[in-house]
This record gives sequence, C-alpha cells and structure tokens, in this order.
Amino acid sequence: MNLSKRTELRRIPDRGSHDWATINQILDAGFLAHVGFCLDSQPFVIPTLYGRDGERLYLHGSAASRMLRELETGIPACVTVTLVDGLVLSRSAFDHSMNYRSVVAFRRARKIADPEQKINSLRVISELKATTVLEFPIEEASSKVRSGLPLDDERDYRLSLWAGILPLETKSRQPIPDDK
Repeated sequence: MNLSKRTELRRIPDRGSHDWATINQILDAGFLAHVGFCLDSQPFVIPTLYGRDGERLYLHGSAASRMLRELETGIPACVTVTLVDGLVLSRSAFDHSMNYRSVVAFRRARKIADPEQKINSLRVISELKATTVLEFPIEEASSKVRSGLPLDDERDYRLSLWAGILPLETKSRQPIPDDK
C-alpha cells in the first residue's frame, strides 16, 4: 500500500493504523460506504453499498448513476466507511464522544465490463445490463478506532453526573415479507 499526506493520521494519530488486517476487519464489518469525488469543482459524497475482495472494493449501482458514470472515467475518489459502536457520554457535554471504527481509502475506480468478472464481483446479480460495477483497488488507506470510556477533565469527576458508554449496534431483525 502506498502512503502519502492523504492518509497521514494527524489528529490523535495513536488511534490510527495503516495495517491491512485492521482495515479489512472494518471493511468486512460494514456494507455502506460514502464515496467522495469532485465534478466541475463541486464536491459530492454519495452513500453506496460495497463489497470487499482482497485489497479491492466493489461499488455497484444503477447504470444511470451519475456517481458511477463519473468514477468510471478515472477521476480520483475517496471511499469512507464508518461504523459507530457507541456513544460516549461524559460528565461534561464538551467531552462527549463516540466509539467508532473507520477507513478512508483513495484511488481511481475502473469499470468492470466483462460479464463473468462482473458476476464474480457481485456473486448474485439480477440484471447485468442495468447494473454498473466499478472496481476500486485500494491504493492508500488508513483506519481509525476510538474505544473506551469517557475522558473527562479532572475537575468534572467531582460532578455527580452519570458518565459512561451507550453501546450501539447494527443488527438484522425479523424479516418482513412482502404481502404481494
């Protein structure tokens, strides 16, 4: 993996990592990415589903998607995945935080046109002609993880206020069948 100023961990760098195992663990735990790109000097950030295979992400969506049409031209892009694990509630609102895991990756995407490769990248797809698949080889990436209890200022520990973590999780619930 290449490293540059783009993936330099500046704020609280001890929470960050360029370790593939950490990056892959976070990417595998998620399914929703936010893809950033610029078009005519206007930045856009679009949520999209993704899948990971090795050091590649696969972004897919409608063949009519402006984001995918623009990315397939080879413009630079940034893919961000964030998982929120809990709200960290301190005694002072200023010190509230959240426990999270995130990955920021950079590269240029490329369109997958070969139907067999497209099928392999999606594993199951209903309409090949209606879906665009882009491969996003991860050139540079970094991850960050914040975990643990609140970090209150010493004077705030004297306050008789509750502090701690409100754990959050994303989980599947009972499927709801379509009555049609």
